[in-house]
Amino acid sequence: DDIRVAPQGSAAKGIPRPVILIGPPGAGKGTQAKKVAALYGVPHLSTGDMFRDHFRRGTELGVRAKAFMDRGELVPDEIVVAMIEQRIAEPDCAKGFILDGFPRTVAQAEALDQMLSRAGFLEPLVIHVKLDPALILRRLTGRRMCKVGGEIYNIYDCPPKTPDRCDRDGGELVQRDDDREEVIRERLAAYHEYTEPVIAYYKRRDLVEDLDGSGAPEVVTHALFAVIDRKEERGSHL
Repeated sequence: DDIRVAPQGSAAKGIPRPVILIGPPGAGKGTQAKKVAALYGVPHLSTGDMFRDHFRRGTELGVRAKAFMDRGELVPDEIVVAMIEQRIAEPDCAKGFILDGFPRTVAQAEALDQMLSRAGFLEPLVIHVKLDPALILRRLTGRRMCKVGGEIYNIYDCPPKTPDRCDRDGGELVQRDDDREEVIRERLAAYHEYTEPVIAYYKRRDLVEDLDGSGAPEVVTHALFAVIDRKEERGSHL
């Protein structure tokens, strides 16, 4: 495995512009965002992680968001946008960052444009991870997670040695509620309705690079690094 990693003790080189990873459920956005963050020395900003951090700290935004989530409602854009704006103002974002799970709607994309402009960032590089719906279903319905250590398996493509048991600690492997087929189909429908227009929004400004997400994770990672490096070499003009 020759995936590049940041040299120990080296100064983080950063990336010249914010990177947005966008794609359907099961496209591996979180996995790939972590790889980019590690190589370039920039934060991986996941809205899910931000919610959990605000809940843990009991912030005003966290309390407001939790009230909506406890009722089974979507958290309003104004709360999500405020969390993002607070986060990108922190010093570790000065050399760039990668967004995963935001923006999900055109309204959020427009709000992000405004906050990036206010903070002095360049326009984002939007990487659209593409995946066939049949492969999405295979990946997500086959996913199992260890109840003890959180290790991830796939009963079709990366099964454990013993059915329903983790290779590392013997923990029970379970399927998340949102990995059931009927839920996945609902998530895909929501993605097509709300998020695909976001891709069109950015494509009109020539900010989108398509990335084939169907390969092995390390293959997708190499392709992702190549896209970012190519844009970096061309400087601030996409």
